[in-house]
Amino acid sequence: QVQLVESGGGLVQPGGSLRLSCVGSGSILSINFMGWYRRAPGKERELVAIISKGGTTNYAGSVKGRFTISRDNAKNTVYLQMNSLKPEDTAVYYCNADGVSAIGIGGRKNYWGQGTQVTVSS
Repeated sequence: QVQLVESGGGLVQPGGSLRLSCVGSGSILSINFMGWYRRAPGKERELVAIISKGGTTNYAGSVKGRFTISRDNAKNTVYLQMNSLKPEDTAVYYCNADGVSAIGIGGRKNYWGQGTQVTVSS
């Protein structure tokens, strides 16, 4: 049993900030990569940011310098601090955990959250 639950989405004005959280629960032994993807209206899902277990990060060019991804391995939690938000950041943001090892499963698996809506509008 592994579940990812996102929180922190909402409506903000351009230039505002939001902090998204995603908590993994269940009998998790380890998670390799955790990250955030988003699906904007009329667009395909795209990678926003990824962070490895060791803290190595990668960002989409459109958010680099404005967004910061971080994680707390002890809490199986990943965060996305979003600053200087733009209308084009409006999307459903999805949490992803890749390479999950947990009690009761063999090998490693990939999990997705249900998504949280971020709307940037005046």
